[in-house]
Amino acid sequence: MDFLDFIIFFIWVFIFHLFFSFRRKRYKRPVLKKYHRRGFWIKVMASLAYSMFVLYLSPGDTTLLYYPEGVNIYRLILDDPSNFSILIQPAAQFDQALLADISNSGYFDHESNFMVARFVAIFSFFTMGKFLAINLFFAMFAFTGAWRLYRFFFEQYEYLHKQFAIAIVFLPTFVFWSSGILKDSLCIAALGWVTYSMHSIFYTKNNIFRNLLMLLFFTWLLALVKVYILLSYMPFFILFLLLKNLKLIRSRFARAGLVLFFIAMSIVGFLSMSENIEDALGKFAGEGLTKSIQNYQEIYSHQIKSQDSNFSLGVEFDGTPQSLLKMAPAAIVATFYRPFLWESKKLSTLLSSVESLLLMIFTLYVMFKVGFIKFFVTIFRSPIVLYCFLFALIFGLFVGATTLNFGSLVRYKIPAMPFYVISLYLILDFHGKIKKNPG
Repeated sequence: MDFLDFIIFFIWVFIFHLFFSFRRKRYKRPVLKKYHRRGFWIKVMASLAYSMFVLYLSPGDTTLLYYPEGVNIYRLILDDPSNFSILIQPAAQFDQALLADISNSGYFDHESNFMVARFVAIFSFFTMGKFLAINLFFAMFAFTGAWRLYRFFFEQYEYLHKQFAIAIVFLPTFVFWSSGILKDSLCIAALGWVTYSMHSIFYTKNNIFRNLLMLLFFTWLLALVKVYILLSYMPFFILFLLLKNLKLIRSRFARAGLVLFFIAMSIVGFLSMSENIEDALGKFAGEGLTKSIQNYQEIYSHQIKSQDSNFSLGVEFDGTPQSLLKMAPAAIVATFYRPFLWESKKLSTLLSSVESLLLMIFTLYVMFKVGFIKFFVTIFRSPIVLYCFLFALIFGLFVGATTLNFGSLVRYKIPAMPFYVISLYLILDFHGKIKKNPG
């Protein structure tokens, strides 16, 4: 990294500032302008912080894999324009001899990994391949999706704009780990756009053609990068859209039957798809979910003595569905409330542990405020709470069960974090425990 890196970074900060300022003029609500402006500058600072973090404190996939190989593809295209085909060819057809580091051979056979390098290469044409600026591009790409997610929830309950901003725009780990050259940045962008586009197509009926194009592109992107997020998320979001429209059906029996049929078909579809996409789904597919979890736990248990960030759930898992159910509470607690303060041995996990502690306190506060029984009853009485809470819970279960390393867990859990926080705010609102924010 050199002085030119900083110059190009700030040039692009200015360009993005002008672009988003122009876009903000279309918003009629001052509150949207306020959060969008703040969200943009927070994302800029998060991108810079993330760049410094992976350069000087914790080098990883960003600095050792995605960035060098993506810039290498960019330079190959500059040297020979016919190499542009690398960007559109399947990952399996990529000539491993062209890698910048031959030790990365085999890694880019997978579309999910190669897609990140593709984006690095594309963004390099606008940034001269400079590290800070490429991280900024990834951050801005993720910001567009996060903002669409905020817009979706804002359109449901405008008076909760402050709470939604806390859960999406200002949530530290969510913002930080989607602000650099990572799969997570692409996934957050895709998740937000898929949510907003589907709601616009099937409910508000706004800009159907444009939103359909966005839906197709970002569904494709999410399926390639982390398909397990898509398969975990879509059933609950579609269920929400379905329940929201059930008022059109007068018969309670028909409503219940339709919902049960849809849930059953979603489960069958998930299981049948997971058998055919082992490489894309990764740890959640293959020889069976419970067996995959057992394999990952064994790997982490062998490494636990040599890696400070590894941990144990404290629950024996023998590969059966029954033991998975027994492990579920510990896995969910690990996802949302760990690492505990005394378990943090690195700066990155210490910051995460503070956020996890605050999240635990907030959860207990909501339960105390509305009552333990009413807390869970509300989940099933409100379609939007049901969708947010169940997605966060199920996603948290599988991430917590398979990721017994705090460093990885902090990143892998971020798709569920906004939905979990939002579900808590919505439960409070359902019982009139939140003062409506003026817009």
